[in-house]
Amino acid sequence: MAHLFEPLKIREVSFRNRIAVSPMCQYSSTDGYANDWHLVHLTTRAVGGAGLVFTEAAAVEPRGRISPEDLGIWSDEHIETLAKIVELVDNFGAVAGIQLAHAGRKASTAKPSQGGKAVDESQGGWRPVVSSSAIAFNQDSPVPEALSLQGIQEVINAFVQAAKRSLQAGFKVVEIHAAHGYLLHQFLSPLSNQRTDDYGGSFDNRTRLVREVVQAVREVWPEAYPLWVRISATDWVDQGWDIEQSIAFSKILKSLGVDLIDCSSGGIIPGVKIPVKPGYQIQFSDRIRREANILTGAVGLITSPEQADQIIRTGAADIVLLGRELLRNPYWPHSAAKELGLDQPWPVQYERAWV
Repeated sequence: MAHLFEPLKIREVSFRNRIAVSPMCQYSSTDGYANDWHLVHLTTRAVGGAGLVFTEAAAVEPRGRISPEDLGIWSDEHIETLAKIVELVDNFGAVAGIQLAHAGRKASTAKPSQGGKAVDESQGGWRPVVSSSAIAFNQDSPVPEALSLQGIQEVINAFVQAAKRSLQAGFKVVEIHAAHGYLLHQFLSPLSNQRTDDYGGSFDNRTRLVREVVQAVREVWPEAYPLWVRISATDWVDQGWDIEQSIAFSKILKSLGVDLIDCSSGGIIPGVKIPVKPGYQIQFSDRIRREANILTGAVGLITSPEQADQIIRTGAADIVLLGRELLRNPYWPHSAAKELGLDQPWPVQYERAWV
């Protein structure tokens, strides 16, 4: 079986190992622009030895940001600073990926350090926020505007244009964010989608928007480059989206040209009790990989080298995506290799750290 430091090739893109930097919001942008913080933050993880470095969620339109400080890719003017980041990530041996996202009804909130609650125009936010149906996320959130059929087509086009800009910036992996209660997940889950048209009701209708986004993006994304989709494999709520639907949907996504399912969970409604513990979501990447016969990524409190290596060796996933652990230690891949007794050379400038 493969192990954590075995190279991985998807289509024509090769990754030096099975470690990815998970998309993590930095709440550091103005008008969606990447800046020196993003450059240093992301490049450091490439120097640190990760095989794939994802940006945070990049909003495909201004109203799709979670907070006013989110990264964006809704304008051609965003390309230049992103391209510099891609260049440096590539120079230090990692592959640069970008996550394309739309927050839907969870948009227009303050960043976590400022409380994370909904903000209006007077606080830098915006109205309306949009969703599959006119159902607020919680009692403190605005009631969203249900997207019209024309509005749905505008969202699809926004993802397409964002993918084109991603290609211009030099990214080689695009991930479509359909998890964590954001817009595409809001269409998938019956807890948030109460439409009665072709985009609501049945499994086929609720999955229609994501299918159409994937098909449209795949048409403009090079055949040689991987396309990923992040899903919440379960809502952790009865009558919600669940693992059985995720497996069925993953089979469909594979037929549409998706190469890997990034398996997370939850986020569609507040107050849900989730059995959080180390590796609590590995069961989803394992089942989807085996039952849908598609590559998967594992996420969720993966912290130790042995744990990450076991996930790959047992075939529970093809790649692990680390978040908080790589915030704490950008050089985790190098130290993990040493702990596992594998040869993973440090940058020559840092070799004395192990003398």
